[in-house]
Amino acid sequence: MSRALAFGVAVGGRPASRAIRTRRATRGRAPRARETRAKVDQTLNERVANLQPSKTVALTDLARAMRDAGEDVIGLAAGEPDFATPRAVGDAGKAAIDAGKTKYSPNDGDAKLRNAIARKLEEENGLTYDGKTEIVLSNGAKQSVAQCVMATCGPGDEVLVPAPYWVSYPEMVRLSGAESVIVRTTADEGFLVTPEQLRKAITPRSRLLILCSPSNPSGAVYPKETLEELAKIVVEHPRLMVLSDEIYEHIVYAPAEHHSIAAMDGMWERTMVVNGFSKSFAMTGWRLGYVAAPKHFARAMSMIQSQITSGPNSISQEAALAALELGYKGGEDVAAMVRAFEQRRDFVSARLNAIQGVKLPKVDGAFYVFPDVSAFFGGNASAEGFGPVADVDELCRYILEKGQVALVPGSAFGVPECLRISYAASNATLEEALSRIERCLSLDVFTRNSRR
Repeated sequence: MSRALAFGVAVGGRPASRAIRTRRATRGRAPRARETRAKVDQTLNERVANLQPSKTVALTDLARAMRDAGEDVIGLAAGEPDFATPRAVGDAGKAAIDAGKTKYSPNDGDAKLRNAIARKLEEENGLTYDGKTEIVLSNGAKQSVAQCVMATCGPGDEVLVPAPYWVSYPEMVRLSGAESVIVRTTADEGFLVTPEQLRKAITPRSRLLILCSPSNPSGAVYPKETLEELAKIVVEHPRLMVLSDEIYEHIVYAPAEHHSIAAMDGMWERTMVVNGFSKSFAMTGWRLGYVAAPKHFARAMSMIQSQITSGPNSISQEAALAALELGYKGGEDVAAMVRAFEQRRDFVSARLNAIQGVKLPKVDGAFYVFPDVSAFFGGNASAEGFGPVADVDELCRYILEKGQVALVPGSAFGVPECLRISYAASNATLEEALSRIERCLSLDVFTRNSRR
C-alpha cells in the first residue's frame, strides 16, 4: 500500500477502505466465485457501518509499519507511556502464571482486587463503594467506558461530549443508538467546559455528560471549584448522569490536583467513575480497567460484560494487586515517570511556543500537548515540495511525508484547529522530532496563512 493510500485509511477512512475491499474481492478469484459473492447481502448494522476508525490507532499502526519497512519515522501518535511496568508488578504477573492462576476469573473480576480498589477509592478519592456489588473490572478502561454508555443510553438520548474529546467517545455513543451533542470548549478557557456552556447544552433528552480529567488530548485538569459548579447544574436534572473518565488520574503536574466529580455534593448517585492501571502504572498491554458506580448501574454493566467478554484477564488482576500495594500513586517508579513527563512537557511546550504561528494552552496533566496550528493550513498556506495545505489532516500528512513524524490531527478530537503530540517518548526522540517539526514549519519552506 502506498503511503498516501495508507494515510487515507488512517485519516480519511472510507474511500481508501472501499478501494482495498474492491481489490480483495476480485483478486485471484474465478468468475463463478465472484458471481457467488455478489449474491451475498453484505449489509452491515447501520450503527456499525457509520462508525469512524480510530485515527490514533491507525496512525500509530502506520508509523510502526513505515519503521518496519526501513523508514526513519518517529511516532508521537500513541497514548502509551514509554516506561516499563514496575518490576514488582511484572513479577506478580509471572508468579501468577507459575502458580497456575490462568483460568477464567469471575465475571466482575477477582473479589480481592475489587475490595482493594474500593479501599483505594475511599482513602484517596473520598468515595465509598461496595467492592462486591459496585465495582466491575473489565479488559481495559476503554471497555468500561463503552459499557457505561451502553448501560445508560439508547435511541432518543443525548450525550454531552465536551470537545476536544477522546476519539472513541462519539463512536461509542453512536453504537448505543444515542446522539452526541458536542460542547466546544476553547483554548482561552483551558479547554474546560464552563458552567454556562453546560447549562446551555442540557435538554430534556440529555442523559449523560462525559468528563475526562486529566484530559486526553489537551492535558487539561478540572479544578475542584469548576467541578463543584458543574455538579450544581447536573443535580438540577434528574435524568442527567456523568461518566467521569479518570484514567490519567496520577499524571498531574503541581500546582494542579486531581479531583473526582463523584465526590461533589449530590454526585455519587449519578456518577460512573472509570479508571484503570494502563497509564499510571505503565500497564497498557495488561488490559485492565474498572468502573465504580451505584449498584443498579454496576449490575447492568456486569450483565453486558457477561455477554461480551466475561471476566477480565486473571494474570493482569494479580499484577494490579501488586500495583496497588506500591501505593495508590505507584511508589517511586511511578513518581519518577511523572517527573520525567513533567520535564518533557516543559521541553516540548518551550519548543512549540518558539515556532511563530503555534499557540499552545497550558498543560496540567496526562502526556500530550494540543497546540493550535491553524496558521499553517487553509487560505494561502503552502509547503515547498508538497503544495497547498487545506486542513489539519493535510498538515499532518505533510509532516509525516516530509518530516517523518506521525502526529494526530485535531479533527479526530473534534477541534480541527489543533493537533495532538504525545510526549511519551525519550528525550532524544523528542529533541529530534521537534527539530523535524520546526524545519517543516519554518518560513524557508512553508507559507503560512494570515490567521494567528
